[in-house]
Amino acid sequence: MLLAYSGWSDGGDAATTAVRHLIRQLEPRRYAWIDTEDYLDFTVARPQVRLRGGQREVAWPRHEFFCAELESGRDLILGAGVEPHLRWRSYASNVVELVQEARVELVLLLGAFLDDVIYSQPTQVYVYSPHPATARDFDTEPPIYEGPTGMLGVLGEALALVDVPVVNLWARIPHYVSTRPNPRAALALLQHSEALGDLHFELGALEADAAKFDAAVAELIASDPDLAAYVRELKRRAFSQ
Repeated sequence: MLLAYSGWSDGGDAATTAVRHLIRQLEPRRYAWIDTEDYLDFTVARPQVRLRGGQREVAWPRHEFFCAELESGRDLILGAGVEPHLRWRSYASNVVELVQEARVELVLLLGAFLDDVIYSQPTQVYVYSPHPATARDFDTEPPIYEGPTGMLGVLGEALALVDVPVVNLWARIPHYVSTRPNPRAALALLQHSEALGDLHFELGALEADAAKFDAAVAELIASDPDLAAYVRELKRRAFSQ
C-alpha cells in the first residue's frame, strides 16, 4: 500500500503527485473509501460544484483507495487525499482496519518537506520505520524527529502498534522553489518505493515532467540575482563541509 496526503506533509505536492501518477498509469479499480464527513472541515477543503449534462452536481472531497494487480501477480493499494482536519485517531483506526482486512504486507507512507537543499542535486529521500522489525529488515534509519507531526506520523505509529510493517519516505525539496507540483521529488519517492517494495513502475512520463521542471527552475534562478546568490551560498556551505 502507498498512501499520501495533501497539506502539511506534502511539500510541492510531491507525495500526492507520485500516488496519482500511479493511479492514472495503472487504472486500478476502486477498492474502498472513507466517508470524509467526520474528518474534513469543508470550509477548508471545500466541495466543488460541477455541471454534468446540464445538471448541477456537488462533488465532495473523497478519501478513496484503489487496487491494481501488478504483472508480478501482487496487488498494490493506492490512496491519496486531503489530510484529515478532525478526529485523527478515529481516522487512523479506519485505515488500520482496512490494512488488516486487506492483509497488506507493507505500507509505504509518502511525504515531502521544504528544506535548505540545492535544487540541482539529486532529491534526497529520508527513509525510516517506526516498526523495529521493519527497520531492521530494510536497514532504515531510526526516527529521530521531534516536534509537530501530521497524519503520516500518526498512521506510522498506529500501524506499528498492531505489528504492520510500515516505512515512511520523506523527500527533501528546496524551500525557495514555489513551483507546484514538484515532479522531480515525486519521481524520487516512487524510485525509492520501487526499491523498498520490490516493485516496477513505468516512470517515463514522470521523468520527462521532471526534466522540464528542472529546466524551468534553472531558468527561474538564473533570472533572479538574489535567488542565484542564495543558491551559490548553499553550494558553498555544502561543499565546504
